[in-house]
Amino acid sequence: MKATYLLLAPGLIAAATPALAQTETRADPIVVTANRDARPIDEVGQSVTVIDAEEIAARQSQAVIDLLRTVPGVGATRAGGLGTAASVNIRGADPQQTLLLVDGVKLDDPASPSGGFDFGNLLVGNIDRIEVVRGSQSVIWGSRAIGGVVNVITREAGEQPELRASAEYGWRDTANAVANASGKFGPVSASIGGQYLRTDGFSAFDQRLGGRERDGYRQYGANGKVAVAIGDALTVEARGRFADGRVDLDGFAPPTYAFGDTGDYSTTRELSGYGGVRLKLFDGKFLNRAGVAYSRIDRTNRDATDFATFDSRGLNRRFEYQGTVDLDYVAAVFGAESELSTFRADSFGTLLGARNTIDSFYGEVTVKPVAGVALTGGVRNDDHSRFGSATTFAVNGTASPNGGATRLRASYGEGFGSPSLYQLFGDYGNTTLVPERSKSWDAGVVQRVLGEAVEVGATYFHRDTENQIDFVSCFGVVGGICTNRPFGTYDNVRSTRAEGVEAVLTLRPVAPMKVAFAYTYLDARNRLTGRELARRPRESVSMVADYAWAFGLSAGATIAHVGDSFDDPANARRLDGYVLVDLRAAFPVTRNIELYGRVENLFDEAYETVFQYGTAGRAAYAGVRLKL
Repeated sequence: MKATYLLLAPGLIAAATPALAQTETRADPIVVTANRDARPIDEVGQSVTVIDAEEIAARQSQAVIDLLRTVPGVGATRAGGLGTAASVNIRGADPQQTLLLVDGVKLDDPASPSGGFDFGNLLVGNIDRIEVVRGSQSVIWGSRAIGGVVNVITREAGEQPELRASAEYGWRDTANAVANASGKFGPVSASIGGQYLRTDGFSAFDQRLGGRERDGYRQYGANGKVAVAIGDALTVEARGRFADGRVDLDGFAPPTYAFGDTGDYSTTRELSGYGGVRLKLFDGKFLNRAGVAYSRIDRTNRDATDFATFDSRGLNRRFEYQGTVDLDYVAAVFGAESELSTFRADSFGTLLGARNTIDSFYGEVTVKPVAGVALTGGVRNDDHSRFGSATTFAVNGTASPNGGATRLRASYGEGFGSPSLYQLFGDYGNTTLVPERSKSWDAGVVQRVLGEAVEVGATYFHRDTENQIDFVSCFGVVGGICTNRPFGTYDNVRSTRAEGVEAVLTLRPVAPMKVAFAYTYLDARNRLTGRELARRPRESVSMVADYAWAFGLSAGATIAHVGDSFDDPANARRLDGYVLVDLRAAFPVTRNIELYGRVENLFDEAYETVFQYGTAGRAAYAGVRLKL
């Protein structure tokens, strides 16, 4: 049945689609993540995917991880329903090697076991745009950007005042409300919003194995951006995000300590912000930005008696300067950063804490020697207070011999990832750890036909990572690294390789219709053992299709197939592949009000992305949107 969905989908679309007609070529999307500067995507040599506001609105997803699962090269796992631990890996890299930015602020968590960001608490809310850059990006973004970067951008202020709001209700008593007000008022631009979501959820312990207790989730949050123009050259700006979540957990309760339903729960508070100034010089050709960024994540796990089994705080503070020079044929980005990271943790009464600093300098130059060609090279030096100096390099290029109809591109990048403070000094810490390092490259081609009626692309990628950090179980082992570590510890135990192919096909046969196919083949292995990396399916394919009728109705479908994978490094437990089918529709009842609804997992597919953890069955939601 799984294969039937995927084989029928292209045929059904073809049957409902008129003959391809030449369409007007649209302006190239502008991306900011690949170079820390706004560039047309056709001048960028890296692999970049943009999920824009139109697609975000059409797909109606509640969680960012559900939008990312159709991006080529991106894998996602979640240990239960909304709010439970969720991770994103890019091209087979470990989840902690995916760097998340929210409005340009890094959201690492020094107090988490991996140091990476838990995507479980990241809801779509007032997000207006998501950019995903694949491949090692440490030259531009520093530590942890080994697999790639996900940049989440919230709603910007437009020229006119605007109010947007939505409310929806559905399966498992799920309610979700979002609002955002924005506009420009003289020299002041502002965009401020908030969100509240609650759901009864379903058992995180797989119901097929006996899970019965519903594990609910609630979150309230806020986002804001304010900029004040002081004359034509100087702007003062501030932006921030806050999210407070509570999720019920399943775990290993006494006396059997077997995985099952429990009364445990976890609370998470995430706070991030940035404040700074922007200065334009020489008629805007020299842009300067200086500011301070701050992120803090507080997490507490409690058992059924309300006893705190784990309480932590991870904090990052970064001072930064960035300069951008943009001339006709040459552009340069350069800057300096100083980051302080601290963590504090209380685990069953044991108090832990530590701190470190990273001072960084980076620079990148792009030259455009002839029309259609852009070549970029960069270097970065990170001086870590515990590990000393590390230098990374990157180069990329793109060229078109025919005015953009064919685009060739290639990139090489190096990655650097320092151990998290928890990995060094936590309950299972190992102070002898050394940083992870990676080298990655890719090459690809994009071909456009009939303007943008047809776009097809393919990319080959390869990455080698050394000194990769893993948790080492010490069950039954008493010597070596397990000395005085009865439960386990962290160690640099892996050398990994990931390579594969990403392919995309986008069809815009008529203006109201868009169909996008994405395919990924991934071979990600531990080079020391030859085994496949856990939870890295070899193949995944997706289709996202939307059509808007002249009388106002818009409808769409997402079909995603994820192949088999292994749940463990020993490749002893297999996770079966699965196919998810989502349907959606929206209809404007007035100029300012739109009704919408969707059905997720239409065929009620039962599957796991983490061994023994359940996933959502068929679910339906309906809502209303307001725009004034």
